[in-house]
Formats: sequence, structure tokens, C-alpha cells
Amino acid sequence: MWKRDFDTASKRIAEEKEYNKQRWDKSHMEPDFKEGDQVLVYTLNLNNLKGPRKMRDSFVGPFTIIKLIGKMQWKSN
Repeated sequence: MWKRDFDTASKRIAEEKEYNKQRWDKSHMEPDFKEGDQVLVYTLNLNNLKGPRKMRDSFVGPFTIIKLIGKMQWKSN
């Protein structure tokens, strides 16, 4: 009996995971950066900035992309 319940739960979890993936893929757009684009950098996850986190600006910039290294990695001025 518990084996059947476990299998049912596993199946429903897999179905829900696939449903969530389809919803994410439907609305998500990959960023398309090019050299010369200007970007803002999100700072709340950076630890090397001074001051209390809640008093910091959420973004710094704009920075101009000089060279693309990867999809989300770039060199700026």
C-alpha cells in the first residue's frame, strides 16, 4: 500500500516539475548582450561594498560592455 502511494506521489511530483518547466520556458527570455551595450550591475549579492546592505543602491552603473566572455560574463570600462 505505501509503495503505491509513494509511486503516485513520485509521478505527481515529476508531472508538476515538467509543468513548472514549461511555464518557465514559455515566459523566460535569455539576455542578448552585445559589445557596446550598457548594463546595470545588481549589488545586493555583492559583499565587497561598504555600508549596510539595506542602505546600498540596488544597482550601479551603467557600464559599457567592452568584450563578451560568456553569456552572462563581460568586461566593462
